[in-house]
Amino acid sequence: MSAFDTRNLSGTSYIIPFDGAVAADFDRMGGKGASLARMTAAGVAVPAGFSVATDAYADMLRADGLGDEIAALMAALDIDDVADQARKSDAIRAAITARPVPEPVEQAIRAAYGALSARFGGDLPVAVRSSATAEDLPDASFAGQQDTYLWVVGADAVIDRVRACWASLFNARAIAYRAKNGLGDVGVLMSVAVQKMVDARSAGVAMTLDPVTGDRSRIVIDAAFGLGEPVVSGDITPDNFVLDKVLLAIAKRNVAHKDFELVVDRAARCTVERVIEAERRSLSSLSDAEIVAVARLAKALEKQMGCPQDVEWAIDRDLPEGENVVALQSRPETVWSRKAASRPKTGYVTGIEGVLGTLLSPVQTKQ
Repeated sequence: MSAFDTRNLSGTSYIIPFDGAVAADFDRMGGKGASLARMTAAGVAVPAGFSVATDAYADMLRADGLGDEIAALMAALDIDDVADQARKSDAIRAAITARPVPEPVEQAIRAAYGALSARFGGDLPVAVRSSATAEDLPDASFAGQQDTYLWVVGADAVIDRVRACWASLFNARAIAYRAKNGLGDVGVLMSVAVQKMVDARSAGVAMTLDPVTGDRSRIVIDAAFGLGEPVVSGDITPDNFVLDKVLLAIAKRNVAHKDFELVVDRAARCTVERVIEAERRSLSSLSDAEIVAVARLAKALEKQMGCPQDVEWAIDRDLPEGENVVALQSRPETVWSRKAASRPKTGYVTGIEGVLGTLLSPVQTKQ
């Protein structure tokens, strides 16, 4: 192999650019990476980037007996003992982060990050995001189970964060979640998405149904100033907007009192929590035009993906107005979709759901 070969020993690339991925690559990109590639192919505004394929993680497991060490620790795990989960998690993550990344994998990541940075003129700040193969399944979502690192600058830092993402596959909560959902551990591989960092003026999530009632005629947006991680993690009370999905008219709004925002510290090359000025705390994080733009993006993604979506988005301050709404992730909504699959076929249902049910149900004739 050359010094910057991006292939593993079987000739398969360790690196899959979002704008060069094909359907055959999706299984090796994990849920998040495959979603980003699909959105890119569909022309959705997505920050540029690439996936470090699952092959890289698999080769890390094969190096220096790491996979056998993890398997032995997991075999001895008492899944009903929270303290034992924590101990095993600490031991596995330490074993992963203490080992060097295999040289061919490291070289591939350096080459890919260098090529991405060159497109934007110098070491590029990126987000490094875990993307497991069992992530965002139709009946289970790994959202928030593994780690994301923001404003990562330089190839050395990117490689460290990729390894940390692999380790986060064995966070105690992720171990427990897989056990609860019968997903196992051996078959779950980790890809890592590396993409241009968005300097978000506002960000949040949008769902193409009402998460409280399951009403599919609504789009519900949660938003806050700065980056969206505090909204996704529930660390902040966000602004909330409800729109009619057909008309994209704002039906309800609740502007929250927001004490802090997660923002970029360019000098320190990191993100920091910043106290919001008193006069801005009760202002809306989105204008009406931006609310509609976010809803339009979410609606388009639902149409593209063919099912209700849970969309992470941001208003990128580096882009011109009218082009600054970008998609960071779109995953299938799981809670109401699962309920719909098991809902009884009889009974009276009101509202738009009842109308749709009547129109779509088979015609009944009397005998």
